[in-house]
Amino acid sequence: MDRDELIFEEYKLYAEQKDNFIDRNFSTNRFYMIAFVVIIFAMIFTGNITFMNVITATLLFSAMGIAVCAFWWMNVDSYNTLIKIKYSNVLERIEEKLPVKLFTEEYKGIEEFKNKKIFMFSDIQKIIAVFGALFFFAVFVSEITPVIAVVINKLSVLIGTVKSGI
Repeated sequence: MDRDELIFEEYKLYAEQKDNFIDRNFSTNRFYMIAFVVIIFAMIFTGNITFMNVITATLLFSAMGIAVCAFWWMNVDSYNTLIKIKYSNVLERIEEKLPVKLFTEEYKGIEEFKNKKIFMFSDIQKIIAVFGALFFFAVFVSEITPVIAVVINKLSVLIGTVKSGI
């Protein structure tokens, strides 16, 4: 195998690995979407369950929802960064040694497309994660407010009892 064939084989192998990486990205996003939906259904079907007379299942699930949305956002951002590195830094450098620069041209096309201010799939995922986090945060605040009120009430009773005993 001569040097050009070796470079081409390495190029093909790396391109396949990049595609596998993108497939993992889609699988990961599918996981977050399913988790998002499952948490919403769990909130709907367990809303009236209460622990320790103050903490509701909805409160716990909304906190989990906030965490899932935050991790989803970070994951989408991380994958996008790594995919860009794989395109621009590695594949394009290998393509400099090849007669045709497929990924370089594809990347230029993607950049031109993105410059038209059209939403990409990853942008939509981030928007869903943000709105999901805001929804879960609103539910969390509405569920935590009565808990805080109970704690403040018990503290004031305790302080009143201690003051009257002194």
